[in-house]
Amino acid sequence: MFDPSPARAAFLAEAAKRILITDGAQGTEFQKMGLTEADYAGTLGLLHEQKGNNDILNLTKPAAVEKVHRDYFDAGADIAETNTFSSNRISQADYGAEHLVRELNVAAARLARRIADEYAAKDGRPRFVAGGIGPTNKTLSLSPDVNDPGYREIDWDFLVDVYHEQAAALIEGGADFILIETVFDTLNAKAGIMAVKRLERELGRDVPIMLSMTLTDLSGRNLSGHTVEAFWHAVRHAKPLTVGLNCSFGATQLRPHVKTLSEIADTLIMIYPNAGLPNELGAYDEQPDTTAGFVQEWAIAGQVNVLGGCCGSTPAHIAAMARAVAGVSPRKVPVLEPVTRLAGLEPFVMAA
Repeated sequence: MFDPSPARAAFLAEAAKRILITDGAQGTEFQKMGLTEADYAGTLGLLHEQKGNNDILNLTKPAAVEKVHRDYFDAGADIAETNTFSSNRISQADYGAEHLVRELNVAAARLARRIADEYAAKDGRPRFVAGGIGPTNKTLSLSPDVNDPGYREIDWDFLVDVYHEQAAALIEGGADFILIETVFDTLNAKAGIMAVKRLERELGRDVPIMLSMTLTDLSGRNLSGHTVEAFWHAVRHAKPLTVGLNCSFGATQLRPHVKTLSEIADTLIMIYPNAGLPNELGAYDEQPDTTAGFVQEWAIAGQVNVLGGCCGSTPAHIAAMARAVAGVSPRKVPVLEPVTRLAGLEPFVMAA
């Protein structure tokens, strides 16, 4: 057990004063820029087409990534998430760029760190960098072959190594926290937790973890079948700085699950929904003030500590959220009765 990192202490201090704001979608912001294959590929000499590999822009077009970070900080964000959702060995293999994992993550974290520190120096308000780690496109819990339910494309040790490689590079680049996000498979998240705990031992210091689950249906389960309550019971031992929900649905669909999580989690709650549901063309039509109105309800009900946006959200959405929750008191973290909490697909609390 290590002493809390300065970033953890500063984050908790700020979160005690107000509802904090994290940033919004990055991929759609890059799409708006009209970047070409040449912009993505740069001079790296990669053999695969790179357009759509947003993470490679950390190396080939860092000015584009910088603009997105600045736009979100200008909108009122307290946290910048690194542009590294797919900067892992598994996902980058699809682009023939798996050998660049360390460079991608270090560059992304250094860029976000520099801009965060610049904004903090301007007004004295702390800004934080969350090193974003996506779920990869593989799962430990499910077989991709319907004819062989026992088959797995990867195993536990391999995925822990993949996450460790990415987390180490993000911390090297200056990230304050490791955000394990869009968790569709709880076992994948647990591999991520183990990777960060290994990194802590290697560094001899606290590396704060943020966790964010994504739901795959309105009943409130992720792809591996865990309810929100079961997910929390399965990861609570990691003592994450924040736990929450992101992606999949808009704020209206997440409402009951936000309430549930806020009542059972004895840590900060971070929620960043999509800007509603996509239309038939895959675009998001929900206007910033509409999304802000929905999340404001959570804030007034005392259910959230950190708010932001996922797919379809823009700097305008983040600015509207910041305005909507300004002056609203943050959720108070509950003190839970010490009982044994277990989880299968459902939660289980052992009677005293």
